[in-house]
Amino acid sequence: MTAVTDHDHHEASGTGAAESTEPTDPQPPAENAPPQEGLSDDDKAEDKEESLGDGGAPGSDTSDAPGEAASADGDGHARVESDSGTRAPSTRKDTGKDPRTGPEPSGAWDDGLIARRVSETDGPARETVLEPRITSTPQPVMPLAYDGPLRSRLDALRELVGLSRTRLDSRTLAEAGRVLDEAVARRRLSGQHTVVAIAGATGSGKSQLFNALAGVAISETGVRRPTTAAPIACSWSDGAATLLDRLGIPGRLRRRPLQSAEAEAQLRGLVLVDLPDHDSAAVQHREQVDRVLALVDAVIWVVDPEKYADAVLHERYLRPMAGHAEVMFVVLNQVDRLPGEAAHQVLDDLRRLLDDDGIALGEYGEPGATVLALSALTGDGIGELREALGQFVGERGAAARRISADLDAAAWELRPVYATGRRAGLSERARDEFADRLADAVGATAAGQAAERAWLRNANRACGTPWLRLWRWYQDRREPSTGRFAVRTQPDEEATARQRVEQAVRTVAERASAGLPAPWALAVREAAVRGSQGLPEALDDLAARAGTPSGRPPRPGWWPVAVLAQASMTLLQIVGGLWLVGQIVGVMAPNLGVPVLLMSVGIVGGPGVEWSCKLAARGPARRYGLEAERRLREAAAGCGRARVLDPVAAELLRYREVREQYVRVTGARSVVG
Repeated sequence: MTAVTDHDHHEASGTGAAESTEPTDPQPPAENAPPQEGLSDDDKAEDKEESLGDGGAPGSDTSDAPGEAASADGDGHARVESDSGTRAPSTRKDTGKDPRTGPEPSGAWDDGLIARRVSETDGPARETVLEPRITSTPQPVMPLAYDGPLRSRLDALRELVGLSRTRLDSRTLAEAGRVLDEAVARRRLSGQHTVVAIAGATGSGKSQLFNALAGVAISETGVRRPTTAAPIACSWSDGAATLLDRLGIPGRLRRRPLQSAEAEAQLRGLVLVDLPDHDSAAVQHREQVDRVLALVDAVIWVVDPEKYADAVLHERYLRPMAGHAEVMFVVLNQVDRLPGEAAHQVLDDLRRLLDDDGIALGEYGEPGATVLALSALTGDGIGELREALGQFVGERGAAARRISADLDAAAWELRPVYATGRRAGLSERARDEFADRLADAVGATAAGQAAERAWLRNANRACGTPWLRLWRWYQDRREPSTGRFAVRTQPDEEATARQRVEQAVRTVAERASAGLPAPWALAVREAAVRGSQGLPEALDDLAARAGTPSGRPPRPGWWPVAVLAQASMTLLQIVGGLWLVGQIVGVMAPNLGVPVLLMSVGIVGGPGVEWSCKLAARGPARRYGLEAERRLREAAAGCGRARVLDPVAAELLRYREVREQYVRVTGARSVVG
């Protein structure tokens, strides 16, 4: 006896629905329409067009499980029930009439893909019992929760992208941004469900395996290629509607197989998606495969003995997804076609190819891809795959492992722009050399020497003999002095100083950017160039303000004593000279010894005092010159630091910050470069 749980059918037919006759109208009656609960109006319209457009007659269908009844549950899935158990898929197109028995009697509808009546060969007409629809209270869906390390890595990647937006182009950060968006989107959805896609090449038996796992023919199989044109989903429990909405699978392509309690409990939480062929001739089929593979939690790759070594599969999918081995199943289907030990040989060769692709194999309890051999046609190995899937889904960790693998892939893709294997930075030696180059450009050494000469000149003027001071005063009146003030730089010297500044900036920029990834090295060089604009003019102003100060240099404490001694020597000369003049005139008694002695002491003592002052002035003059040079050097270094070194250091600091975030993203403790 067939049980029909279609609520709409129940309302339209009442208790006399079991006595329907063969319709003569070309349009199917309302009570025979497939269940559409949980579907939008557009999906219902698409189903109606699909049911009328395949074969051009009501009752034509491509379904492979006659005798099944379909209903829709509250999660947007069509529930498939069968009164005869699991049926083998059939590729025969049923146009509503059996060529051997004639028109079919009225009966139950099958899986809801396309309406079709039960064939007379299924048995005599049976009474249809209409059961009332049982409305179950929807259970709350628990969102996905990431553990601490994964949350930390996601936060680090978000910080990394934020710090790098102004330094890296959007294409470089596109994959990292996609991973963050998908991680946020997946976290908001159910954490009790695991979305597993079945992917494979044309003729590999994906749909056949999909039907075998579901226990009922849901996905169409056949020799026509491509057979699967759009992803079809089958969910073993409620609460997966939002996940399927994220995959873009419409309600008319969502199924819920009705199985035994033991089988349903084994795969509770599984959402299985049958994908089109990844090598389909239709471009839109390949695009759908790539889109869904980027969103599912895990994938079952189905290969056959003929195409298991296909270069397209390995180079386009398996090798790039080598880091996702823990959420990957590789199934060798159609082993029933291989005689004897050939199946083991092919399976071993498949494992070898996967190892060459860099895919870790989950053997001996190690994490990695699960590799199995089975036959979806005969059912050999299906139980082992079902058990592996049940354990995999029961762990509830596939979604987090998928996000973690996506993080690893994004981090590996970003490695060239964050780590180069070399240490980078600006050493103290490079800073000192930059300051020395700027000091040479402003003439700090020459300014110190000029200050030293000015101090010595002032000491000579203060401690020299009056007659020499008079002579120097006369010389100063004739031509201006050049020792007190800095000489104006000539145009060629100014050009040379500008070139020295530019060379110093280029050198420090190259040293600071050495060992950095290309984008950050470019950012460092650009910061140095921006800071160097106007630097020569600023250094000229500093040289004018911080060079040799105007006015007389400061005098040491012994200068008054030296001045007094020099004055005494001059006084002795004057007294001795006046004494001699008095004796010559006859005013004073003749005595040449005393005045001559006084004059001799004054004449010899004056230069002696001046010479002694010169010796004593060398040390203070040298210190005064070095102090002037130091001030100019510090002023030039401060100007260069503010304009060039600080912006460069800021870029280096930003790079260190993003490098630390990159280390957190990779989950490593340290990284060189």
